[in-house]
Amino acid sequence: TGSSDPYCIVKIDDEAIIRTATVWKTLSPFWGEEYEVQLQPGFHSISIYVMDEDALSRDDIIGKVCITRDMLAEHPKGYSGWMSLSEVDPDEEVQGEIHLRMEVLGSQGSRRLRCSVLEAR
Repeated sequence: TGSSDPYCIVKIDDEAIIRTATVWKTLSPFWGEEYEVQLQPGFHSISIYVMDEDALSRDDIIGKVCITRDMLAEHPKGYSGWMSLSEVDPDEEVQGEIHLRMEVLGSQGSRRLRCSVLEAR
């Protein structure tokens, strides 16, 4: 039909911690959702998977972005911008990008991640 039913899953070190709402029948979803979660001191990466909800079969992975601990450290005031999606399955071509805002709050002992999943295209 030329459209998707996209939603996002945010994982910290492969543990799913956030699922956005599904935006029905669009290739340019707007979520505008903000979350704040506790970060473990030794976390390695944050991955955001853009998914396509499918009522009749397993949901498809459209693509993902991965933000490492080092990437966040390079942006002490936080990161905001568009990031290109990369493929999860090497046999699939991926086109698109997602607009995110990420900020690490707190001190070394009790850090939190403020994550805003804004939109995609």
